[in-house]
Amino acid sequence: MQGMKSKMSSSNENSAIILTDTEAMVKKKINKYAMSGGQQTVEEHRKLGANLAIDIPYQWLRFFLEDDEKLEDIRVKYSKGELLTGEVKNILIEVL
Repeated sequence: MQGMKSKMSSSNENSAIILTDTEAMVKKKINKYAMSGGQQTVEEHRKLGANLAIDIPYQWLRFFLEDDEKLEDIRVKYSKGELLTGEVKNILIEVL
């Protein structure tokens, strides 16, 4: 959840989503702890787009979103800055 800077750890309950997590817990963990590839400000993000290589919600969507056309649409829009990090996190929450 926290990217390449940290390891998944059983001592840190926020480092992973566990099958027994409730919907509320999944939502909280994704919104609060999932590393984003978005920019520091909305203005920068709209101009530069997201870094998809480090964006955890997008990487998870690559595995869990079954609609390839929708995934491609997200990839294009997010990398151009047309979608914000919060929007991508909400899509992942719905998918999970």
